[in-house]
Amino acid sequence: MKMLLMGNEAIARGAVEAGIHVATSYPGTPASEVFATLARYAPELGFYAEWSVNEKVAVELAAGAAYAGGRAIVSMKQMGLNVASDAVMSLAYIGVKGGLVLVVADDPGPHSSQTEQDTRLFARFAGLPVLDPSSPAEAYTMTKYAFDLSEELGLPVILRPTTRCCHACQDVEVGSLLPPRPVPGFTRSPDWVILPSLSARKHRWLVEQEERARLLFNESPFNTATLEGRTGVITGGVSYGYVVETMDQLGVRLSLLKIGTPYPLPQEKVVEFLAHLDQVLIVEEQEPVIEEQVIRLAWRQLIPCHISGKHDNFLPRTGEFNVDIVRSALARFLGMKSTPASVPAPPELPQRAPTLCAGCPHRGSFYAFKRAARGRDVIFAGDIGCYTLGAAPPLKALDTCLCMGASLGLAQGLARTEPQRRVVAFIGDSTFFHAGLPALANIAYHRAPVTIAVLDNGTTAMTGHQPHPGLALDLAAVARAWGITCVLEADPYNLEATVRAASRALAEPGPSLVLLRRSCPQLTASDRCCTVDPSLCTGCGLCLEELGCPAMSWEKDHVTIGPNCNGCGLCAQICPAGALREVRK
Repeated sequence: MKMLLMGNEAIARGAVEAGIHVATSYPGTPASEVFATLARYAPELGFYAEWSVNEKVAVELAAGAAYAGGRAIVSMKQMGLNVASDAVMSLAYIGVKGGLVLVVADDPGPHSSQTEQDTRLFARFAGLPVLDPSSPAEAYTMTKYAFDLSEELGLPVILRPTTRCCHACQDVEVGSLLPPRPVPGFTRSPDWVILPSLSARKHRWLVEQEERARLLFNESPFNTATLEGRTGVITGGVSYGYVVETMDQLGVRLSLLKIGTPYPLPQEKVVEFLAHLDQVLIVEEQEPVIEEQVIRLAWRQLIPCHISGKHDNFLPRTGEFNVDIVRSALARFLGMKSTPASVPAPPELPQRAPTLCAGCPHRGSFYAFKRAARGRDVIFAGDIGCYTLGAAPPLKALDTCLCMGASLGLAQGLARTEPQRRVVAFIGDSTFFHAGLPALANIAYHRAPVTIAVLDNGTTAMTGHQPHPGLALDLAAVARAWGITCVLEADPYNLEATVRAASRALAEPGPSLVLLRRSCPQLTASDRCCTVDPSLCTGCGLCLEELGCPAMSWEKDHVTIGPNCNGCGLCAQICPAGALREVRK
């Protein structure tokens, strides 16, 4: 049976056909739809599925299932692997009993990430096999294969789709949905306890398993070669599609080696391919993972084939590839003039400044804190989420942003270095539970003089409105239980009340926390909107200049409000002329 599936949906379908027992994740684009799809299958097929508090916990939970002989899948984006790395590195030594697949979606570009790091490098660092799908159909097949490979090697296996593979759609020939098979059960053994003596022994085992994986990959159907003369291309992942399309556009036929298992490299397959060539171009996005292994292998084997790629600047190490980039590189490699594609390029999209949605409660939170901070020297530390857009004009309410949960840590360092300045750490509700709790404990324990502003919109909004523990746990009670005595709450739609709460928190000599609670407007229908009385509007522009709401714009000599208004009422609360007011829709 064929189904039209997005790449992430194809991965989920492959996992359920493999008979998984547990699925865990923390949301992050471009990986979010993997778990969202699995969660829809879970009630029907009877496996356990959860959005975990963060990626480290997600991996540890899945590892526990694999210790008992169950099959488990964890999905995350590349930044999430940084959070999970402590567990993953040790898990590579310990190994697993049931199949464990780590889906880590990379984001070349990057489109929605702080970095465009390459997970293949992490796989090499950890000594774990990695599979690199070139299409949704291949991602589906690789996922099923990854569970078998994991159980054969006794290791977690990394599946590394990239943005274009995750979000592309393709007809996929699928099989039957399988309920989870019986679990063998956990068996006590000293090999589950990672003491130093075990680590020394298991490191040698891990190296041996890498060689086993290499031998298996030499026979893998995901590595295919075609010979068409003495000039060739080695490629993998989504770059394979670009190479095939480029050769069609240039009207050339070249020898082609597609590598779907970039680490460990299928050496026999590569040596056999290089032996037929005089020159080869290696095309891969991001880091030269395949390229460096091929160069080292060719040097060891004394293969007289000229190798080009990133090391001699035929292709960049940064940014996302496309057909135009690959065509230019391949044409230069072949000594041809690169001609424009037969299909004209689409027109450039209009530039649009990043901004919070109309009615976003974070706008009121930022504005209130800026009002409260007037006349004071305050640093605003930011974090990862929708509210990172608070750094953009006109709010300009964030001075730093590093990684998930870092606002609380950075705030402490800034406060200790410049005690004469007050520091505010903005953090979202989902991020707070993901990575903010340890930093909050540190603030409470050391009595750090910082103000924490928790922007609680009741969801993980940036990645698609997934749930998080804050929906069931009382965040304010957590802070009080840990010794934060000044804990305040406010509705950011109520500007004056929020300014009062912010002012009081800033005046506190020790740590303070303000919980700013209002649901994301994308999840709650509003029966309110704002309207303008043109006869009262003086054209001062204060509402536009201060708030930057996308529902507001100029019309001749006065402000106008569009239909996307969600009725937050902030504009009405700051209008000096009283020209703006809230009404029922």
